[in-house]
Amino acid sequence: MNDGTLMPVSAAEIEWTDEADVVVAGLGVAGAAAAIEAARAGADVVALERLGGGGGAAAMSGGFIYLGGGTALQRALGFDDSVENMRSFMKAALGPGVDEAKIDVYCEGSVEHYDWLVGAGVVFDESFWGEPGWEPPHGEGLMYSGGENAAPFNATIPPAPRGHLPRRAAVTGGEQAGGYMLMKPLLDLVDDLGVRTLYDNSIRSLVVDDDGRVVGVVSRSFGNDMAIRARRGVVLATGSFAYDDTMLHDHAPQIEGRPAASIESHDGRSILMGQALGAATAHMDATEVAIFCDPQLMARGILVNGQGQRFVTEDTYPGRIGQATLLNQGGEAFVIIDEASYEEALTTESTSAMMRATPKWVCESVGELEAEIGLPTGSLSATVDLYNMHAANGTDPLFGKKSQWLKPISTPVAAYDLRGMTGGFTLGGLKTTVDSEVLHVSGVPIPGLYAAGRCTSGVCAGGYASGASLGDGSFFGRRAGVSAAAAG
Repeated sequence: MNDGTLMPVSAAEIEWTDEADVVVAGLGVAGAAAAIEAARAGADVVALERLGGGGGAAAMSGGFIYLGGGTALQRALGFDDSVENMRSFMKAALGPGVDEAKIDVYCEGSVEHYDWLVGAGVVFDESFWGEPGWEPPHGEGLMYSGGENAAPFNATIPPAPRGHLPRRAAVTGGEQAGGYMLMKPLLDLVDDLGVRTLYDNSIRSLVVDDDGRVVGVVSRSFGNDMAIRARRGVVLATGSFAYDDTMLHDHAPQIEGRPAASIESHDGRSILMGQALGAATAHMDATEVAIFCDPQLMARGILVNGQGQRFVTEDTYPGRIGQATLLNQGGEAFVIIDEASYEEALTTESTSAMMRATPKWVCESVGELEAEIGLPTGSLSATVDLYNMHAANGTDPLFGKKSQWLKPISTPVAAYDLRGMTGGFTLGGLKTTVDSEVLHVSGVPIPGLYAAGRCTSGVCAGGYASGASLGDGSFFGRRAGVSAAAAG
């Protein structure tokens, strides 16, 4: 990449064409939350969005928001949760190297953030889904979404479901997913508060004054540049770098060519512009990884690697399985499942039923299956023998799989080939304070510059839970808006 517009521009060289108190770049969940709070704080706000409408990747997502600590929805459905339990889980599951200060404030403010979302018009159905899956099939409002009820976490931290899902809406020929039903009320509120929204308008450069303060942006719309002065602050909220090949190659090559849960405007531009000002970054190698297999199948079988060995508990959050497969096993994984468990899985409801293709191999014995897959002689047989011995007693001393999913593997037996069946998005980005100030490499905030969402390094430093991105983005987006509006 050779793009001179990434470099900051001196305010002395700029002829302003517009101005506002706060300029927000990006109108996904983080940008919308920032614009709302800045406007509520009395600021005149302009929001720039590269696409022809707001919502970003959030509007196309399943819509999970990771919340806990005793939200009204958790309490209504009979689940006890505490700030301390939520905090303990997030610090254990989202690392290593988590920003503990961010997790602390996030957990302490989680109940209030749930109430804020409800107050903004987001509706959560008072129902719970407890089966394995990526999302609940009927739009249930609450689900385990991070492996809280699976090993190793359930042995030491009281589990509670924290995946909060906005209620879906019926439309002609189908329904609107949770992500859309999250973003629609937020974008409506952006408009109601008088935020000026400029669509088809992408940020190109940051403008700084002689003191190094960010005082505006240069943006481009249909080939025309405009300079917008920010009297108080600029908020960057333009998403991850999952679609920038150069940045992926440099920082997260494990997901090169396999983006998921991202959109093409996630080009990392905000991160690069911040770096051009000397901004620090964190966890640029961290990625969420989805595995394209129905969790109902994985929970009922065993997952083995290219050596025929188990490597993860099969009843955990499927994103953890995806990370373990791609990052620790070189992307090699196979689901081993017998006929009875396969047929049982087919009777269940699942939003990922389309991933229940016919197994690649079906054999009359484990030894035959082992040879068909091409695993080392005796490896899968030994794995299945050991698994069956303990499963007969309802235990899994190796990985802690829950007893409800433990059943000896019989014959006929089949295998799914999951090699190459992963994809993901980046979790690293600009380093920010708990108040969403962008930090210089020296450790001090860059004056006038704030950021939130997937262009920042948020609560996830390696591990992931579904809903962490939308939760983190909206929570710290709010803080970015408040901070920018309060800046002098």
